[in-house]
Amino acid sequence: MKKSIKNLASFFVICSLLITTFSYPVHCETDNISSDLDNSVVDYDYLKQPQVNWEAYKEKVEVRGIYVTANSLGNKASFDRLLGIVKNTEINAMVIDIKEDLGILAYKPDIEFVKQNGLDKNTKVRNFYDRIETLKKNNVYLIARIVTFKDTNAGSKRPDLAIKTKSGRVWRDNKGNVWLNPFNEQAWEYPISIAADAALNGFNEIQFDYVRFPTGGNKGSISYGQAEQSMTKADAISGFLKKAREELEPLGVYVSADIFGDIINNKNDSGIGQNLEMLAGATDILCPMVYPSHYAMGSYGAKYPDSQPYTIVYNAMKRAKDRIDKSDNSRKAILRPWLQDFSATWLKKDYGSNWIPYKEPQIQAQIKATKDAGLNEWIFWNASNRYTVNAFKNLEQ
Repeated sequence: MKKSIKNLASFFVICSLLITTFSYPVHCETDNISSDLDNSVVDYDYLKQPQVNWEAYKEKVEVRGIYVTANSLGNKASFDRLLGIVKNTEINAMVIDIKEDLGILAYKPDIEFVKQNGLDKNTKVRNFYDRIETLKKNNVYLIARIVTFKDTNAGSKRPDLAIKTKSGRVWRDNKGNVWLNPFNEQAWEYPISIAADAALNGFNEIQFDYVRFPTGGNKGSISYGQAEQSMTKADAISGFLKKAREELEPLGVYVSADIFGDIINNKNDSGIGQNLEMLAGATDILCPMVYPSHYAMGSYGAKYPDSQPYTIVYNAMKRAKDRIDKSDNSRKAILRPWLQDFSATWLKKDYGSNWIPYKEPQIQAQIKATKDAGLNEWIFWNASNRYTVNAFKNLEQ
């Protein structure tokens, strides 16, 4: 049963938002698209404008956050440990997996499309609503991370929404993942519906990750369909985010997007649909992944980038801020970098004696670099949610 976090605002929004949801029929997983597949355009009206607009009541905080997996949210020991970080340090936000890399959901949202296609059969967190309520009571700023177009779960069940090969089969990347087609506006509705449900359940912000075209695999075999002829990849990605913000803004949440760090140095879309200026005009917050370990040797003048975290983060974020400040967008996203709280052991061979593990000095160097670049918000990534807790205490304001 959903808890008290669904307040009176949620009642009004639910009445207008969830009257009608996805009406697609169920399709079994297949690589061969049958001729009788229903590809008709459906009039999505589950996101009708709510009678109560809560946009003016959005809570704005200077985010200092950590990433939290659905598994950590559900496990009591992990949950208590991570909540303890919030209570005992200057961390005030959590980026929580709602839809993971394979499309697996953290909980069972009240969405017809999910139910019809069996997308909630293997959810991660049994006591999801209790956990969210506890975090809200502790004044944690909640960010719902939604892996957007990389979605083997939905793409396998609904191949009409997936990227295809030129022969009409479902395309898979070099790791076997299925991707929803960003050119297909019908494929936009599912992640937006997940975002709307997260907003109704108390999240302050929706963060779209993998909001891009695929990078790995035989991309030459892809056919994106007719839509590819009428828009660019950058148009498709920024169009999706604009649509998401338009639909989610009345629910009182911010919209953020995770982006590759290399687009900061690229004037086009890097072949994945991510153009810095276009995305800055389509979102409230942009989160470049400027992990020092991910930069090639020599980047920004740093011979060993992972061993020079201040240099990498400062130069990357300063350049990103300068570009956005100079853009002609009437509305510009703020920047909030993804920073690194893990040791890149795979670099030991190339770095030799110059390799260093990440401890308090490396964590705090990245925070200082962000501040020196003129930015006040940041979030840290550690895939196993094991953070350098002391690095987040007594931070210089």
